[in-house]
Formats: sequence, structure tokens, C-alpha cells
Amino acid sequence: MERIQITGHTQLTALLGSPVAHSISPLMHNEAFAQLGLDYVYLCFDVKEDSLETAVKGLKAAGIRGFNLTMPNKNLMAQLADRLSPAAELLGAVNTVVNDGGVLTGYNTDGIGYMRSVQDAGYDVIGKTITVMGAGGAASAICAQAALDGVRKIHIFARPTSRFWERTVKLADTITQTTSCRALLHEHGDVSALRDALEESALLVNGTSVGMAPNTDDTILPDTSLLHPGLIVSDVIYNPRRTRLLTEAEAAGCRTFNGMYMLLYQGAEAFRLWTGLDMPVEMIKKKYFQ
Repeated sequence: MERIQITGHTQLTALLGSPVAHSISPLMHNEAFAQLGLDYVYLCFDVKEDSLETAVKGLKAAGIRGFNLTMPNKNLMAQLADRLSPAAELLGAVNTVVNDGGVLTGYNTDGIGYMRSVQDAGYDVIGKTITVMGAGGAASAICAQAALDGVRKIHIFARPTSRFWERTVKLADTITQTTSCRALLHEHGDVSALRDALEESALLVNGTSVGMAPNTDDTILPDTSLLHPGLIVSDVIYNPRRTRLLTEAEAAGCRTFNGMYMLLYQGAEAFRLWTGLDMPVEMIKKKYFQ
């Protein structure tokens, strides 16, 4: 990628989260801006929840065009945005913000990105049962989009002590009542329920940060006897590309894929929202995601 030329008209986009130093998003977006001849730049800012509101106010005042949110900021951003898209409002989580003249609109493109990544990996889970681990923004977005896309049943496993538990209860009820999908919420740690869920599932998704660098020895599924060869195992984590969960799943005969293409496709949708143009996805994929 050629060196980015900053001008007096350059529009700023960014990623807010912690940690963010590992993110591939700047490479992806800046390459796409350059390929399309757009006077934009994408930067990373290490921002935690306790300073998110201050950061957002500053960026809004500075006229930022838009920004992405990653862990741990997606849920709080839903409270800070001026407006929410229907998906973001349903989920209570925002991963993309567009600034139009000082009005911040929050969107959630994670679910779109994940479901496109399933297709890219060569799998079809429409009309089937899946199991999702987690109650945070990514896990919720995956559940919502999977239901809208036609997944038949979703088993969701979360901790009752999670601050997102009540929201996840409501999400499961809303999915069941408003879509053709049935969503069932279980307590994390209920091994019997997890075994039964995985036996009927085509896909297991780790929608949490468990196993992400630097804590790569962690796994959301310590009992690998629950895995079966017919199961597809997916991780939203992309650093490392092969988490402990994916390594152990492969050893158990499962097919696996990581969160790289989820990142690509959720980013492509954010790019479209900021610029009104389609990201050159195939070129970006070949250069940064192979």
C-alpha cells in the first residue's frame, strides 16, 4: 500500500477499543480508500469504557466521519449514539457509527459480517440448529442475524452473573416471538444442556473474547468430549488465527474457521455506510486475509 497523503480535506475514520494494536482494520480500510481514490484515513485509538464517552464527544466535536467499536465498547456506545438502526436498537450494541453533521447514528454490522463469513467458509446453516457461546455484542449480533437469515434454532449459553444476562433473556424472547427461529437461553456451566445442544447443532460459535491474545491458553469449551466430528466450530477471534478452541476442535475431527472474514465483511458494510461505495472486497481479501 502506498503512503497515505493527508490533506486539509482528509476525513477521519477510526477504531475505538482496548486492545486495538493488533487490529487489521487500519490496513483493510486504508487500502480500500487508496484503491478507490478516497481522501479518508483510518486510525486506531486505545479507548476503554471508562473513557469512551469523553473520546466520542471529542471525535464528534472534531468532525470525525465515523468509527468502529470493538470490545469492550459496543454496548455502551448504544447509549451514547443519537440514533440507532433497527438492528442496533434490538441488540443494544453498536459496532459502527456514522457522523452526519454532528448526529451520531449507531449501526451493528457484526451479524451481517458473521453470516457472510459462514458462507465464505463454504457452509450452509440456514434451516439448521446452532449454538452460540456468549452474551456480549458480537454474540448477540450473530444470534439476531442468524435468526433473520433463517436459522431454525439457536442455543445461547451465557453466565447468569453477566451484566448482559437480562438483555440476552429479552433477545431470546424477541427472536422466538418475531422470527421463525426458536432461541433458547441456557446457563454457562450447564454441561448437560451444552451436550444436548451440540449433539443437534451444525455449528458452534464462540462469540466471546475467551482465547484472544494475549490469553491464548484460555478456551470457552474446556471439555472437548462434547465435540463431535459432524460439528463446525467457529471463533469470532482472529488473533490468534487458530485459537485453542479451534486447535482442539480440529483434533476432535471438527471443521473450523476463525473470525477473519467476519471482520472483513462487517468492515465492508461500515465502509459502505461511511462512503456510500462498496469496498473492493476480493482485493482486500487476497492481500490481507489469506
